[in-house]
Amino acid sequence: MTADIAKLGPMLRTWRGRVSPAAAGLPGGRGRRVTGLRREDLAELAGISVDYVVRLEQGRYLTPSAQVAAALARALQLTDAERDHLYRLAGLAPPASVEISDHVPPGMRRMLNRLGDAAAAVFAADWQLIWWNSGWAALLGDPSSTPSALRNFARDTFPAGGAGPRLSHWPVTSLRQRDVEASVVSDLRRATGRFPSSDRLAGLIRDLTTCSPRFAELWASGAVGAHREDHKIVQHPAIGPIAVDCDVLTDGDAERKIVVLTTALDTEDESKFRLAVVSGRYNPAHS
Repeated sequence: MTADIAKLGPMLRTWRGRVSPAAAGLPGGRGRRVTGLRREDLAELAGISVDYVVRLEQGRYLTPSAQVAAALARALQLTDAERDHLYRLAGLAPPASVEISDHVPPGMRRMLNRLGDAAAAVFAADWQLIWWNSGWAALLGDPSSTPSALRNFARDTFPAGGAGPRLSHWPVTSLRQRDVEASVVSDLRRATGRFPSSDRLAGLIRDLTTCSPRFAELWASGAVGAHREDHKIVQHPAIGPIAVDCDVLTDGDAERKIVVLTTALDTEDESKFRLAVVSGRYNPAHS
């Protein structure tokens, strides 16, 4: 597919200009000269350098990768059609429907941004973390310091070779660990029915089956289902233990998982969580 770099730059500037800092979870501030995102903002949200953004917008970088295109689409809050247009302008084939999507639609972002200080995150169909808010980062630690490929809840649930968790920076204990293990495996099996040709999903299942006897045992059972809820204790290093409820919603055919962590109202845990958010304000990292 031939790239149309001359049109890619203007489209990126147009899309960047229509996303407000508030919609992206960034502070507004009086020093801003633009109503939308600055190049620096887009670079931060997409996890690329400012110079890279400048080159793309000026048509001086001719081979953006599919990973960069996906990161830009998420940061710019593009619809599926707009995302596909970005891919084509970059000379890339749009993500096939047979493959798992890491795209977070604008409507989902708007809904999540209205949750206030609740800890929320979005996972792809294979439990790859693709979005989180400041409440999530304050409660569990900022995931942006963990390499993208390692931000996977299934890999955390069935760690290989004694590796520790990578989605949280401090200990998190599930009160129903064996139920969680079974539900994650059954959820992945359900995903194989939705994405039977996904190389990424097949690779994940192959890795987990090889490295984790527990996963292999559960996978052999053939159960199909979904992970819906859990109760956890977060050992926050500054605040102490915080008990949270974990609820999981699944988003339609894309099988994205919206995970929200909350505390019981009018409890010490709620006070601790609010203190954690106030004391550890992070900018959302939409990786």
